Amino acid sequence: MVPNTKEEEKLWAEGYEFVAGLDEAGRGPLAGPVVAAVVLVVPQTKHTNKLEFVRVFSGMKDSKKLSQRQREFFYKKLTNHKNIKWGVGIVSEKQIDKINILQATKLAMKKSIKNISRNSHGRRNWEKPDFIILDGNFKINSKLPQKSIIRADGKVFSCAAAGIIAKVTRDRIMKNLHKKYPHYGFDKHKGYGTKLHLKNLYALGPCKIHRKTFFPVSALAQGLAKNEII
Repeated sequence: MVPNTKEEEKLWAEGYEFVAGLDEAGRGPLAGPVVAAVVLVVPQTKHTNKLEFVRVFSGMKDSKKLSQRQREFFYKKLTNHKNIKWGVGIVSEKQIDKINILQATKLAMKKSIKNISRNSHGRRNWEKPDFIILDGNFKINSKLPQKSIIRADGKVFSCAAAGIIAKVTRDRIMKNLHKKYPHYGFDKHKGYGTKLHLKNLYALGPCKIHRKTFFPVSALAQGLAKNEII
């Protein structure tokens, strides 16, 4: 399935003018922040040529099904398109350890909505979203009406777009963190529990950006040896 604007169009028809999609990147890694993004598209039935819009974003899909190069390509198109407004929310690994990853994800999503006005491309008449679509099976604490759709990042255009922006943003953060902690390979695995990451983690122990409540980081932080964990 290719992401499309059918969900947005339904809500536009119901009278919601500013419909936004949200998605996140980084719920599973053992290190680094969780990043959420929100994307709001100008109602195409009123303001844009839908066929032209579809052509510009032809080939866009769930960020997990795109290569790094493809994600960067669509990131540039999305963040520079005059009819798209977006925002990013970031919650650190320290906050994740304090409130758990689900609550941190929700917090990142709320932050992304708050930050959406920073990317208005000069459109002062744009408003905050009046309806939000979330990728997943949960809702956030917000006064905004909302709808949760499982795997929305593969079905709903604004959610797919948000997933790409979140993923590229987080990957860039992890590449920068690699410069500070070069022995873990964050530039390659972005904090996920790959064989390379686990090998370096067992050899070196956790660093400051590891999530201390995530296994096996939690066990290593308590001083357990590799053979005791396995």
